[in-house]
Amino acid sequence: MGCGRGNSDSGNHSSKGCVCEVVRAILEIQNAAVQDDCNKCTTNCFLEPLGGIVNPARSNADTRVFTLLNKDGSPFFATFSGNGSSSPCVSIYFRVEDIFDGCCATLRVLIPEDSNGDPVDLLSNCGSKIDFREVCRVTQFEASDSCITVDLDCFCAVQCIDDVDLGICD
Repeated sequence: MGCGRGNSDSGNHSSKGCVCEVVRAILEIQNAAVQDDCNKCTTNCFLEPLGGIVNPARSNADTRVFTLLNKDGSPFFATFSGNGSSSPCVSIYFRVEDIFDGCCATLRVLIPEDSNGDPVDLLSNCGSKIDFREVCRVTQFEASDSCITVDLDCFCAVQCIDDVDLGICD
């Protein structure tokens, strides 16, 4: 079944949508220290161990960066407080912090940065849509202090981007 399917309210998470299950798996992978050799699909969200998306030998990754698509196919975005700026900035990149009540999740908003470590402004000139040319400039991420709570059943797709070390305390 695809987006907008009628989920039964049976109380167990196996009846929830695939986005919920993928984000749940990302959280489990982030929390586990499982060692696997290799996998053919190098951006598969279920790929273990953490660090395996880019380099399976990398052992210091603590975050699987991902994006979410709304049911209309547009990227989901959230704001974060900018580095030294009083105006909020926008990101489409997240780290899962917790999952609760079946398919609700706390997500940390990640700051998109270019290869020089400078924040990338993802908004178009009119400031109402994501500029995909700017998305292509993003090569690294930094943890923000901004977290949001979402209902994962409201999304149609999840895409894993990278495994990175953000220095997140456990």
